[in-house]
Amino acid sequence: MRVGEDDTVEQRVVTKELTPRHNDPGPRASKRGWLIAVAVFAVVALVVISGVLPRVRARATLKAETARLAIPTVSVVQPKRAAASQEIVLPANVQPYITAPIYARTNGYLKHWYADIGAHVKKGQLLAEIETPEVDQQLQQARANLNTAQANLSLAQITANRYQDLLKTDSVSKQDTDNALGAYAASKAVLQADEANVKQLEALQSFEKIYAPFDGVITARNTDIGALISAGTGAGGTTTELFHIAQTATLRAYVNVPEAYSLGAKPGLGAELALAEFPERRFPGNLVRTADSIDPASRTLLVEIDVANPTGTLLSGAYAEMHLKLPGATSFTLPVNTLMFRSEGLRVAVVSDGKHADLKPITLGHDFGSDVEVISGLTGDESIIINPPDSLVSGEEVRVAQNQTGTGAPQAGQK
Repeated sequence: MRVGEDDTVEQRVVTKELTPRHNDPGPRASKRGWLIAVAVFAVVALVVISGVLPRVRARATLKAETARLAIPTVSVVQPKRAAASQEIVLPANVQPYITAPIYARTNGYLKHWYADIGAHVKKGQLLAEIETPEVDQQLQQARANLNTAQANLSLAQITANRYQDLLKTDSVSKQDTDNALGAYAASKAVLQADEANVKQLEALQSFEKIYAPFDGVITARNTDIGALISAGTGAGGTTTELFHIAQTATLRAYVNVPEAYSLGAKPGLGAELALAEFPERRFPGNLVRTADSIDPASRTLLVEIDVANPTGTLLSGAYAEMHLKLPGATSFTLPVNTLMFRSEGLRVAVVSDGKHADLKPITLGHDFGSDVEVISGLTGDESIIINPPDSLVSGEEVRVAQNQTGTGAPQAGQK
């Protein structure tokens, strides 16, 4: 190669090296590709996140809602303190304080009656008169016999006195004197017998007039003028009572108190009588006596309660309800739908700290239907769950309904 040609070649090489290469991407092209890859990854990640994140949030929300709904919402009520004196209502039979049938004590015919049913009579007031001609004749004969006996006694006395005087001078024998004295004693005895007979017939004759034995009202008249009257009391016979009289100024009410309340039924206990014909009125009374024995057939204690009836407002024989105010210990009442019957015994669910349930054992007293009496197990300030779930256990979390104040009961079936 020639020298000139070598310089030309070298110059071309230098020129080629100094000229920029338009077809080589270089570092700028690599950086651009990396940025595009990052952008694509970001877009893909954003798409993935935008699809997954709502699901995660929905799952978390569902989990929280499920946990919230798993907590039962309950309604609560507070126990009501029972009154110191407990009132029970029992059926009662109202009877007169004194009642008596009036029978005739002599035979005859009714001459006249002076009191009919409903008549208020006083003690000793004449009710009726009976004609007794046989008794009148017997009394007349007995009085005649009494006069004869008195005459015979007088003669026997004179004879006995004479014989005693003659015996002193031995004018008569001792035997004759004794006979005279014996005749005097016999005449005296006959006189006494005739006097007793007269008094008996006079008593029978006095029964011709029938009087009221006490102040009261005539509740029955079973005879009329001209009726044949037979003496007797009607016991085991066919004799009919003439009148029936009842004293109603004070009434007796007999009540059968269940054995469970018998210890509180003591004389002096207050009571009130209620009748259907006086729906807005009660009549006060007092327990005056008890049978002091439980009837084994009915397991009840018979008690008597006296009720004042000065104006005769109450009628004897009426059916009534007796409200007895029995003294009782401290107790509470609860609705029956708060009770939980478990194998370990009767329980109630109490919201102890405002959000947890606690099952407490209780002891029941009396059953009032929709409510029950609790005699032990409560203090009175508990919030007791109404209609508790059967699956409820102690320590379980609960939520008290927002509309509950702790003193009222919700509607039936509310939980």
